[in-house]
Amino acid sequence: MLMPALLIRHRVADYPTWKVVFDEERASRWSNGCRGGQVFLNPDEPGEVLILLEWDDPVRARLYSQSDELQESMENAGVTDRPDVWLLELTDDVAS
Repeated sequence: MLMPALLIRHRVADYPTWKVVFDEERASRWSNGCRGGQVFLNPDEPGEVLILLEWDDPVRARLYSQSDELQESMENAGVTDRPDVWLLELTDDVAS
């Protein structure tokens, strides 16, 4: 079974401020099909955030990624550039 995911990369003015808004949007993401995920910071690029979110359905993930709600949330959170957004499907887990 393929698992859809969104991978979002953007820069933020202030990570703690961004994180508060991101956390406040959890219920909205859940109601749109998000089932959890992970947040990564790039140690070599201050303010660069990558978010990997698991989704229940690729169509719902794409709709959310293009929604006015998400755009407004990113603006309120202090995103400073145009985000890169990829719709992905997990096909295999990699053994360590």
